[in-house]
Amino acid sequence: MSKPILLVKSGGEAAMPEWRRHFADLAPGLDVRWWDDATVDPAAVRYALVWDPEPRRLASYPNLAAIFGSGAGVDFIAADPDLPRHVPLVRMATPGAAQRMGEFVAWAVLSLLKEARRIGLAQAECRWEVFEPERTAPTTTVGIMGLGHMGAAAARMLQPMGFPVIGWSRTRKSLPGVESFVGEGEFETFLRRSDILVCLLPTTPETQGILARSLFDRLRDGTGLVNVGRGSQQKIEDILAALDRGRLSGAVIDVFEQEPLPPDHPAWTQSKLLVTPHVASLPPRRERVDHVARLIAALERGEALPNTYDHDRGY
Repeated sequence: MSKPILLVKSGGEAAMPEWRRHFADLAPGLDVRWWDDATVDPAAVRYALVWDPEPRRLASYPNLAAIFGSGAGVDFIAADPDLPRHVPLVRMATPGAAQRMGEFVAWAVLSLLKEARRIGLAQAECRWEVFEPERTAPTTTVGIMGLGHMGAAAARMLQPMGFPVIGWSRTRKSLPGVESFVGEGEFETFLRRSDILVCLLPTTPETQGILARSLFDRLRDGTGLVNVGRGSQQKIEDILAALDRGRLSGAVIDVFEQEPLPPDHPAWTQSKLLVTPHVASLPPRRERVDHVARLIAALERGEALPNTYDHDRGY
């Protein structure tokens, strides 16, 4: 009996030897193939592990049982108008993802606090620039938009360094030491209290384009911004404008609507913006393979899969 086929489109064809090696160790019952392998029979494809598949492609596999996003976000997959909605679309929520996200947010917040972008530009110019950052952690309130699993992990890591942490979410949260704000009625107070704003919101129709001038105008001058949510949640031109006029003092952006970010994009050269290539919580391939192998085994036992995308709710 032939093995079920798992198609992979993540990291390019050059990454396939590593994907195959890990799947051979952790899920030897799968036949792991590159996305554009012309010898694959579409009817034999059972699973797909993908990041940004071209539209209509996934609909061409009649026996597809599950689609696994190779990252935490599945926006690029869900945007396919012909995506087979009856097939579970599963986020890459590995056990280590929240740890990595918390570490990244802590690094990003400290980078804004200590003006890491300014230091990096001075080094690139071999320029010895001495300056004194105005704030310390205890005088810098971090406001986290989205207090889910990732947001809670970030809050836990920031607090021991002395940062006061507040959060804004759809429902009231109870996290040790974190003041919770809910809904539009409390959004204004939350924004005005935040010295550094961190976006970790889920993708919903309401969060599309939320990081825009209309929000920045409600902040105090000199607020910092970290976006590790989704590229679709920001209007990058508004972020650049807010940095230019001082409403934002600095920003760390890890997600963009167009990825990779084009080499001629003005974000690369904005002196107050630190660009990172969507690496905030990306687990190593072996950890992702282990996660997918466990989910496939659960699916074959007839169990429901966790962290599946809800097409009706949009997240």
